[in-house]
This record gives sequence, structure tokens and C-alpha cells, in this order.
Amino acid sequence: MTSPVGERFSEFFDKWICQLDGYLQQLVRVSREGLSESENQTLVSKLTAHYKEYYTVKWAAAHEDVLVFYCPVWLSKLENAYSWLTGWKPSMIFGVVESMRRKSVAELTEEQVRKIEQLRVKIKLEEEKVEREMERQQVAMADRKVVELVRTARRIRNEELVVVVGNHQVEGLVEVALKGVLAGLERVMKAADCVRLKALKGVLDVLNPSQSLDFLAGICMLQIQIRKWGQNRDNQKGSNPIILGELHNNVIF
Repeated sequence: MTSPVGERFSEFFDKWICQLDGYLQQLVRVSREGLSESENQTLVSKLTAHYKEYYTVKWAAAHEDVLVFYCPVWLSKLENAYSWLTGWKPSMIFGVVESMRRKSVAELTEEQVRKIEQLRVKIKLEEEKVEREMERQQVAMADRKVVELVRTARRIRNEELVVVVGNHQVEGLVEVALKGVLAGLERVMKAADCVRLKALKGVLDVLNPSQSLDFLAGICMLQIQIRKWGQNRDNQKGSNPIILGELHNNVIF
């Protein structure tokens, strides 16, 4: 059963994706027609604000029920399969930048290439830091509070405690343990989202307005196509496997 938070966020996400698709059409049209640098920058700002809105709404919803983001019902199985701690893996965007270079969509200077590589190394380290924190949260599931909970439950079964008093004690321990687990999961989710935003902003800071438009078009295309493919697979069982590498090589640019 979907929680109220999950239902609300599902509605928001569907609208958000539709708006993202609209921005993608604008990016494609602008890429063909060509605009001034200031007009390009305006469109880039609109799209980055759209992504910021997503994370603002996401964090507010997660504060109510963070678990829905670790098993999101609004995503297809394919999207969930490629999810990294409730979203896309930050280092993915460097594959998009490399695709731009291979397809001669963007001519990057040596200085830009150097800065992108420095950012890639930095983001990789931050990804590993978030993964270690997630591992710590998983290990914490077996900490002293949980062990104490098991011991208390065992004493109740052995009738060493009055059942009523024992049940209250167990409920209290469960509440404390669960509250800590949920708070930890929320911290991990936000930390992962911050790395995603840092990677996105870092690349945009290196690229010029025209390159930024092409880069954002690639990011939008990747997200939208994975969603469409995932929905098609969910609706058509037995279809051929989808290879995401084909999207990078043949679709984005």
C-alpha cells in the first residue's frame, strides 16, 4: 500500500517530469536556432531552478516519511535498478560530458578538461564517503539498542516480566531504535542529493552557456528516455533487455 507521502510525491514527480520534457524541447529548439549568451544563460537558470525545486519538495516529503524514497513506487523497475541512494549516481554526468566530446557536440578547452577531471575525482571521493555512511547506518541496525530490544522481548516470552509493563518497554525501545534508523537514512539521502547537486553545479560552472545547454539537454534526455524505456518494459513483459550504453552512444547527441 502506498503511503500518503508516496502518493503526493508521485503526483508531484509526474508533473515535474512533464515539465522537464517541456524544457528538453526548448533546449533542442534553442540548440538548432541559436540564441544570445544571455538568453542561453536564462534558460540554463530556469532548468537548474527546476532541479532545485525537485530536491526542495523531496527533502520536505522525506522528513515526513523517508522510507518511501528507498522503495519509490513512482519509478519503473529499470529506474529503480539504476538508482543510487534514492537518485542518479553523480559520476554519471561525467559520462554525458565525455559523450558530448566524442560526438563533437562541445569543443572543450584544455583548461575545461582539466577542471572537469579534477571535479570528477572530487565527486568520486564524495560518493565513497556517502557509501561509507550508508554502510555505517546498516551496521548500526545491530547496535546496543537493538540487542537490548531482543533481550527484553525474550524476557517477556519467558514471563520474567509482567506482560503489560514489558510490552510498554518494548514499544519504547522500538520507537527509539526506529527513530534513529530513519534519521540516519534521511541524512544519507540528503548527503547523496548534495553530491548530485554539487556535481551538476560543478560541471555547469566549467562550461560556457552554449555548452551548458547541450550538457543539460543530454542530462534531461537520459533521465526521460530511461523513464520511458522503463515504463515500456513494465507494460510489455518479455521485451528484449535494454542496454543503457546505447543511450549514451546513439540517442543523447
